[in-house]
Amino acid sequence: MAQKVRKAVIAAAGFGTRFLPATKAMPKEMLPLVDKPIIQYAVEELVSAGIEDIAIVTGWHKRNIEDHFDYPFELEKRLEEAGKHDKIEEVRRIAEMANFHYIRQKGPYGNGVPIWNARSFIGDEPFLYLWADDFIDATPTRSQQLVAAYEQFGGSAILSSIRLSRDVDYKRYGYAIGKEVRPGLLKADKTIEKPGPGVIDSDYAIVSGFLFGPEMVPAISEALQRRAASGSANELYYVEGLNILLEQLKDVYALEIKGGKYYDCGDKLEYLKTVVEFGLRHDDLRDDLKEYLRGLSL
Repeated sequence: MAQKVRKAVIAAAGFGTRFLPATKAMPKEMLPLVDKPIIQYAVEELVSAGIEDIAIVTGWHKRNIEDHFDYPFELEKRLEEAGKHDKIEEVRRIAEMANFHYIRQKGPYGNGVPIWNARSFIGDEPFLYLWADDFIDATPTRSQQLVAAYEQFGGSAILSSIRLSRDVDYKRYGYAIGKEVRPGLLKADKTIEKPGPGVIDSDYAIVSGFLFGPEMVPAISEALQRRAASGSANELYYVEGLNILLEQLKDVYALEIKGGKYYDCGDKLEYLKTVVEFGLRHDDLRDDLKEYLRGLSL
């Protein structure tokens, strides 16, 4: 029986240089999608899957994230004085969603570093690993689907995938290659980053969202040691630990996330598209926003 998944790590230490100067003083993960910051979608998704403890790996410039998931006593007092009790409940709910832990990122560059930084927090348990600036909006949620697959199949890694086969996709995403064990679940023999069109015969594109067994932590540590031995320890990527798991013949799966759509809010154009799309979901904004968009002279 698979070990219960209780923990998650969110990578949120990047500088957001593509959004400068907006991100000079505000983390890109706190950019709003109408009235909710991007990172809150990741947290709510994790909570939907039964996650109790969330470690957010941040940098010195990310204090706003900690404040967002804390109790804002002065704000609560002002809301109470204004009689806005529904707003009080909302801000309290944010702080009570999970047990939040904050880790300052140390070490080399790369998306494998947050796992290494969170190794004491992870311990010997499986964990979900998400980026803080993109997400898949799905029903059931991406994290629920990952946990369900882990409970059924186990494995050392389950990778969120969407099925993409355009030439441009092979230049943009990593891919898993292997054999389907059931529709929508591929047992991976290898992964390849941005292979380019016509190189591989797979449409399992790997996007953000991973469920790793505890063995991913020593795999990441070994990857860091290999880099140090080769004189290139200034960066570390999660796929390096993933490749070590594959070398060890561990079970690695790519899971097609069903019933959802991928939103990459780390890209400026995709972020703007997401804001518009989510604005159209708001009952109080939809009609006026549609009218405004129709009236634009493009």
